[in-house]
Amino acid sequence: MTAETSQTLDRGLRVLKLLADTDHGLTVTELSHKLGVNRTVVYRLLATLEQHALVRRDLGGRARVGLGVLGLGRQVHPLVREAAMPALRSLAEDIGATAHLTLVDGAEALAVAVVEPTWTDYHVAYRAGFRHPLERGAAGKAILSARQQAQPQPVGDAVEGPGYTLTHGELEAGACGAAAPLLGVTGVEGSVGVVMLADVVPERVGTRVMEAAREVAEALQ
Repeated sequence: MTAETSQTLDRGLRVLKLLADTDHGLTVTELSHKLGVNRTVVYRLLATLEQHALVRRDLGGRARVGLGVLGLGRQVHPLVREAAMPALRSLAEDIGATAHLTLVDGAEALAVAVVEPTWTDYHVAYRAGFRHPLERGAAGKAILSARQQAQPQPVGDAVEGPGYTLTHGELEAGACGAAAPLLGVTGVEGSVGVVMLADVVPERVGTRVMEAAREVAEALQ
């Protein structure tokens, strides 16, 4: 800790991180041991966080993350979108196809940023806010592939290249998709990809999509 930081706020944030990393919650005693502070301090931290609905305690006394964090989480998408836009614009213009950033939202893939190329005669219309199951489309399957790196077989009918996923006609007839997962970004699970009208995705598209995914990941770190 430095003179410019708040010890209490630091401890409160550490409590939230500890609770976010567990599915079954933590007791006051467990939090006390993990934080290296006495139980009285933990009680005060939890009481304050409960007032803001950031923490809740069940009947057994175990503390868990509260629903109040959802309100904070809604502000994440605009920040992620802003950070990703330069790489998406470059990707769309370079490939001549609609580029998108997709994040996990429960069991679905949610497009949070979309950039269409400016110089093409036609391209696939794709809008921010579009949702689809993770098991369909290149964007979702790239995410699932990243989850299953220890199992290199393709997910469904997707074709996987070295670090990217290709699909054809799964979300829109005649449209191909290519996507690569975001890697190394704490707290963000998603992919960067393009969608185009083509029978076959050119080989360089996969490599370019991977480059864009790395650029977005770097912007978010």
